[in-house]
Amino acid sequence: MRIRFAKTAVAALTCALLTVPASAAYAGSGPAPKPSERSAAKSTAPSAKGNPSSKAAEAAGVCDDAYQIGSTGYVTRSGVTIASVKQFYSPECGENYGYVWVWDSFRETAGDYDVTTAVYSYSQDEILGGRSWTNTTKQEFWSHGTDTVKECTAAVGSVRKAGDPLSNQAASSKRC
Repeated sequence: MRIRFAKTAVAALTCALLTVPASAAYAGSGPAPKPSERSAAKSTAPSAKGNPSSKAAEAAGVCDDAYQIGSTGYVTRSGVTIASVKQFYSPECGENYGYVWVWDSFRETAGDYDVTTAVYSYSQDEILGGRSWTNTTKQEFWSHGTDTVKECTAAVGSVRKAGDPLSNQAASSKRC
């Protein structure tokens, strides 16, 4: 199984069938997106970029001011990208979230699949806020919020097609 991470070479740590990278960046560091870069209409539509106002985000308790931190990880299966993994941060709620977006090209041919998403804490060496779905064909998945803003974290996610013995997994970049 090969895992590809966007523009970073990282060492991987397998924990509860999720992979966590060893590269670094800083959680909450850097500027928040400018109001003009955020959706003014507060659409509830799911989005590959991650929409904290979507119905799936609302069901997970994601605060609607959340925005992506760090770089995206990519879940691959047989060398083909099938999903994106991102970490989001909410300054208002002081929480981090994991996010998985399953790509259309996979959904069109996969049938049903299992998905997990969570936030990995390097400080605690724990996977937190985890949620999982089995036998689904949905596209957007959010973890529960985690109280990990002052810790080094990464979003983690996995996708397992029905009939595959193991999940394919990835993680976003490490944020501290």
